[in-house]
Amino acid sequence: MAIKVGMVSLGCSKNLVDSERMLYKLRRAGFELVTEPGLADIAVVNTCGFIQSAKEEAIETILELGKLKEEGTLKKIVITGCLVERYKEQTAELFPEADAVMGIGNNRDIVDVLNHIMADERYVRFAPKKDAELTGGRIISTLPFFSYLKVAEGCSNCCTYCAIPSIRGGFRSVPIEEALQEAQWLADNGVTELVVIAQDTSQYGADLYGRSMLPELLRRLCKIENLHWIRTLYCYPERITDELLETIASEEKLVKYLEIPIQHSNGDILRRMKRWGDEESLEALFAHIREKIPGVILRTTLITGFPGETQEQFDALAEFVQRVRFNRLGCFAYSREEGTKAYDFPDQIDKETAAHRADIIMEQQMLVSSEFNQTLLGKELEAVVEGYDRFGECWFGRTPLDAPDIDGKVFFTSDSPLRPGEYVRIRITDTLDYDLIGEVITDESAE
Repeated sequence: MAIKVGMVSLGCSKNLVDSERMLYKLRRAGFELVTEPGLADIAVVNTCGFIQSAKEEAIETILELGKLKEEGTLKKIVITGCLVERYKEQTAELFPEADAVMGIGNNRDIVDVLNHIMADERYVRFAPKKDAELTGGRIISTLPFFSYLKVAEGCSNCCTYCAIPSIRGGFRSVPIEEALQEAQWLADNGVTELVVIAQDTSQYGADLYGRSMLPELLRRLCKIENLHWIRTLYCYPERITDELLETIASEEKLVKYLEIPIQHSNGDILRRMKRWGDEESLEALFAHIREKIPGVILRTTLITGFPGETQEQFDALAEFVQRVRFNRLGCFAYSREEGTKAYDFPDQIDKETAAHRADIIMEQQMLVSSEFNQTLLGKELEAVVEGYDRFGECWFGRTPLDAPDIDGKVFFTSDSPLRPGEYVRIRITDTLDYDLIGEVITDESAE
């Protein structure tokens, strides 16, 4: 009887791709994959360790699995990912219930790791970060019609608040032919929506080719026949070029959507963060993007409560957000992380103040989002069907205006049966704060 393995993938979409590669290796080696760890013989936890809340989630997950092991439901536990890579031997000591504790460079050896622990040998190893795989076979664990294409590993920006470079290592791009080969494989296996990701996607290829190859990659992805929507996330503001904007504007398959994390608008704070820009340059950039790509959806992320942030600087940030009117926005309270330069900065802001400021920004954004959604009333939008809500008795999905997992939904009715992954035309009939309500347009209703 095949040994059953369950994967718990925590954190970001980049981590999810790593999990999918481990699952592929395990299935090829004859393990049976199950979706619930409680039904497994072995649970593999791919942890996140980026900020405090992510660390707490990872620890709680491991402890819960430890209880299942005590009860005899689970036989073995494997932990890997960013939390393990960040703290290494500490995690091995902290979690004696884990039968294997391995760094991200050991993920490629997942089959060998399981063979060790099945022989009752505890496995604790931390291969070099550069051994983390850039490509490889995957099992698509998202909805079957969309997938992430991770085009680089690590980061070399070294922002003062961020632990990623120390966890994942320096920025390493996937060679363009290998990235295209993986995208073709995804398209051949039913993926029609591709989301291009990296820690800094706009830097893609600079380490291999001496310049950003993101526009070239996107143009070549658009030539893959079965792909319908291609979206790019995590582009840094200082690397937004006219070539990139013109590519997004001109290529039909590229959704008119850009995620550009700026973190703040105050120049002094941005310099202390080791980030680019100030109010004037950022506002000019977003105006330029909107001029180059009419109707573009702009998404950003912000941090409140960074060390030294004054009330005046925060108020100016709130005003900046109101002026720019991002279509999509996430705001997070600063997390003080050991091992980062900002950890030792003076004038640390208390957690309550940082969280309160983040709440204020998100309350503002809810109004902005609601007002933007109102402008869509009566308009026709394409949408991809994700599923059927039995309680609401309606279908749901996303328009090109919304990225998977992080943005809103559209809920809609249809006079005929639909299937997940199908692309339909929707007329928007009502709105919520972040979501849309509509109806499928048939040939008859369009007349």
